[in-house]
Amino acid sequence: AIYRIVAIDARSQREGRDLQKLGFYDPIKNQTYLNIPVILYFLERGAQPTGIVQDISKRAGVFKELSSNHQTKFH
Repeated sequence: AIYRIVAIDARSQREGRDLQKLGFYDPIKNQTYLNIPVILYFLERGAQPTGIVQDISKRAGVFKELSSNHQTKFH
């Protein structure tokens, strides 16, 4: 199965409309595509990644791209 990585409004229902498609992850082929500039845009505005998306993003070095003075905390 290929998993889409999307940004959604946490205030909407789980099946709510995507705000933006950010990439995909294929665990069988071990392929990942992330639109890093768009991911950074959402993170810098307070988006909170799910645990799986955070792990995928860490492996891709996304958080290294955030400015050092950025105060967002990731749980």
